[in-house]
Amino acid sequence: MSTAYDPAQDGAQMAFDGRMSYTDYLSLDAILSAQNMRTSAHDEMLFIIQHQTSELWMRLALHEIGAARALLAKGEARPAFKMLSRVARIFEQLNGAWDVLRTMTPSEYTRFRRELGQSSGFQSWQYRMIEYAVGNRNTAMLRPHAHREDLTAALEAELAQPSLYDVAVRQLANAGLAIPDEVLNRDLRQPWQANDAVEAAWRTVYADPENHWELYELAEKLMDFEDYFRRWRFNHVTTVERIIGFKRGTGGTSGVQYLRRMLDVVLFPELWHLRTSL
Repeated sequence: MSTAYDPAQDGAQMAFDGRMSYTDYLSLDAILSAQNMRTSAHDEMLFIIQHQTSELWMRLALHEIGAARALLAKGEARPAFKMLSRVARIFEQLNGAWDVLRTMTPSEYTRFRRELGQSSGFQSWQYRMIEYAVGNRNTAMLRPHAHREDLTAALEAELAQPSLYDVAVRQLANAGLAIPDEVLNRDLRQPWQANDAVEAAWRTVYADPENHWELYELAEKLMDFEDYFRRWRFNHVTTVERIIGFKRGTGGTSGVQYLRRMLDVVLFPELWHLRTSL
């Protein structure tokens, strides 16, 4: 008869009194006690955890986007590419989360939906920060956060600096490609407006990638991100329609109609447009 394996025999630490443990390092007591269900509905736990884990992934996405932007601004493209690849994979994870949430039926959601009050995913300040960081700057969306001075200040600080796409376009100018002054010195608080000269510059890169390889790779990293970002938005629409149909959202939006309008928002328009004209 074999005896049970004891990891301590191979040197595994088994005593953690006064020592750093896995639970300590990850602050799991705080994380795992943060699922404050307001009803007895079984599926409320799924709803809470899906959104909490999404916010954790968004926090990492912001960490990576901010670092990648800073590196690009200093001309250090290679490590920035690694970070941008990671952001795309983060959104792949976020896409997978919708698959889990879609296992919840309309009947199950209605058992706790009323308890959400006016809370809604469109109020996620981290999601708004990601949009602002990459270039979709709609100042009207500051209003849902006006009740929190700290969040408003953080979002305003983001609007005061160049977005990831602003920095990317400046790399075109640094490489000697013609970018108009009105683009390089634009009002950073305003949404990005597609520009023919910027599209022409990116087209030059794509027409001769061997001589513009870093810019070519940068463009494709941006496309990878927006590709996954678009899928995330589409999955959001599909999940909402599957669970609540065309009801209004808890936050007062038109629900599916609002989300469908968001599908039309393009983060890096010139990179999409040039594919037709190349």
